[in-house]
Amino acid sequence: MRLVVDLQCAHGSSRNRGIGRYSLSLLRGLSRQRADHEIIIVLNGLFPESVERLRGELADIVPADAIRVLHLPEPISSADANNDARREAAELIREQFLSSLNPDFVLICSLFEGLDDNIATSIGAFNTRIPTATILYDLIPLINRSIYLANPIICRWYERKLAHLRRSDLLLAISGSTRQEAIHWLNSAPESVINILGAADDQFYPSQVSQHDEAAFRLKYGLIRPFVMYTGGIDYRKNIDGLIKAFAHLPWDVRQAHQLAIVCAMTPSERAHILSIAHEHGLREDELVTTGYISEEDLVTCYRTCKLFVFPSWHEGFGLPVLEAMKCGRAALASNCSSLPEVVGMAEALFDPLDTNSIRDAMARGLTDESFRTKLEHHGLEQARKFEWDRTAQLAWNALLAAHEVRSRNVFPTARPSRRPRLAYLSPLPPAMSGISDYSAELIPELARRYDIDVVVAQDSVSVEGITANYAIRGITWFRNNFNIYDRILYHFGNSEFHSHMFELLRDCPGVVVLHDFYLSGIVAHRDLGGDTPGKWARDLLESEGWPAITYRFTVKDPINAVYRYPCNLRIIQDALGVIVHAEFSRLLARQFYGPDAGQDWHKIPLQRQLTLGVDRAAARRALGFSEHDIVVCSFGMLGPTKMNDRLLAAWLGSPLARDPNCHLVFVGENNPGGYGLAMADEIAAGTFEGSVRITGRVDSDTFRQWLAAADIGVQLRMLSRGETSAAVLDCMNAGLPTVVNAHGSMAELPRDCAWILPDDFTNSE
Repeated sequence: MRLVVDLQCAHGSSRNRGIGRYSLSLLRGLSRQRADHEIIIVLNGLFPESVERLRGELADIVPADAIRVLHLPEPISSADANNDARREAAELIREQFLSSLNPDFVLICSLFEGLDDNIATSIGAFNTRIPTATILYDLIPLINRSIYLANPIICRWYERKLAHLRRSDLLLAISGSTRQEAIHWLNSAPESVINILGAADDQFYPSQVSQHDEAAFRLKYGLIRPFVMYTGGIDYRKNIDGLIKAFAHLPWDVRQAHQLAIVCAMTPSERAHILSIAHEHGLREDELVTTGYISEEDLVTCYRTCKLFVFPSWHEGFGLPVLEAMKCGRAALASNCSSLPEVVGMAEALFDPLDTNSIRDAMARGLTDESFRTKLEHHGLEQARKFEWDRTAQLAWNALLAAHEVRSRNVFPTARPSRRPRLAYLSPLPPAMSGISDYSAELIPELARRYDIDVVVAQDSVSVEGITANYAIRGITWFRNNFNIYDRILYHFGNSEFHSHMFELLRDCPGVVVLHDFYLSGIVAHRDLGGDTPGKWARDLLESEGWPAITYRFTVKDPINAVYRYPCNLRIIQDALGVIVHAEFSRLLARQFYGPDAGQDWHKIPLQRQLTLGVDRAAARRALGFSEHDIVVCSFGMLGPTKMNDRLLAAWLGSPLARDPNCHLVFVGENNPGGYGLAMADEIAAGTFEGSVRITGRVDSDTFRQWLAAADIGVQLRMLSRGETSAAVLDCMNAGLPTVVNAHGSMAELPRDCAWILPDDFTNSE
């Protein structure tokens, strides 16, 4: 195998961070374990000084002619939007250069580069035939968006990189925790994400520091007593504030006998903040030591000299400092979350990073219980032997070879297109208040693994950062004039005004239709009665259902009855190049209206929903005002007659739950604006029940997820189905909620062991 390694991360801002060190150490391991495989290393010519430095560092890894230098235009840093066109060109140049090296696999040591540096990384922008593996360190910004992606420039850069990351053929995760993050947050196939672990370099090993060297070291940094050590950078997730608070709350005699050393580079403002936290919690000047940046030699001495190492971070991709401390033979304590339990490998050495008392108690035991501290030291040395660079390199080679073999066996190289097909995607998108818009925001990044996508909308703006950062937003007029440039056109049709513009477009610019609602009569009637297409409803009724439908439309007392009776969708079905539905119920309706052969060539693709992740149940309940003893029953979605919210309310009021002050019924959604909603609100307001009932009104996506996390039971009822599939039911099930439904429409197709399914025509007592 010829492996081409993109080592640009050894140039820029990652050079002196863990990513740069990890990449070079892995590369050395890959070289030692390469057998008869070939390694070619690609550097960036925009960094001439570090190119020469790296040539020297890599001399013992690969021959000089195996180091190739990539030449790109500049500037291309993503922080400046003026560089966008040049950056995109640089991405194509880079991929063409890699392709010219005839690799069997490309390994990107760090994809998330180029925010502030002249570094270009991408996957599949120029050529989709070259398989690419990417080292995945973590998805911390994605999982903690409010902390790390609040800056729109950073958010846009990160979303672009995520889109490329999803197209990676193989992800080499540095821990089991990071592997699970990729599976859960990126929807990556489990077999395409391999945990290759990490390791600490050889200079970290146990050794006695001489009295002279220790005295000089202590004098240099003001360490006059036995000390607790932390290193690993200044970042909100590192939880240094929590560590300082916990140290300040140690028993007085323990605190007096020790110091806390924060060992890492920090800006003046970061140092001022740390000192202010220490002062706030009563630490004297000599109790907290901030060393600032220290050399590698001093770092090793610091590990070997400290009495206890504590790592309070609440999110890590791996947690290298803990492993370095253990390799140096020191007692190490760490948080009980993300990757750290894997690294530490001992439950007794873990604490809750969000609980100051938990950190304090673990530290107090580590400092005062000598037998426990000795146990930690012995365990640490044994545990550290599981993490070696040769093992990591072998796991990486095994993953690359296995992926290469599968690819060679299943795909003829000439059959794989050199570019992704170009897709026009027509759908409402957030902030449009539509379930289909939310669905599309989740689906588009998945389709982008296989397609180059342009989004075509009739709305003024799109509010999803991942969409605006990665895909061209096209208007209707532009699309009409250019639709023939696309390989595929995909329309998402629903029974609402958000799809009004698609009716004429489909006939003029044909494509495949996703029929989210079988009945389109609501929007057809709205367009007619609102004056957009006068008489169109009648013409569609005649075409779809014949003269009896016309007669009914103009003789029935309330036209809404005609909307419920006839689907009015035949023209869309006939104009579509293909039809996708989410449930067998839509095919059943097609046969009912259009004959026994209708719908046979349709494709059923079950409705997909993103897992509800990253919401803490206890925190959600606190935020929404519930105690741990409360029972919370929720029904999700806009209220209306077809949702039978009145039936749920009546059943609640007739049950003992309504008389229990710890029981709550919550309708999470916007109330119906008509008489139905007024009647619901009046009945709730007039109630004398002790258990609370409320209607939240429209909520944003974050609050919606809070309610899903906080609820104990979900209830989703339906009548008069128009062929839609309930996303709310799937959201409840994805959130792990026991879910009650009735066997109506597509909900009748749910597996009987996944939800409590009432009869379609249920009674309130049921």
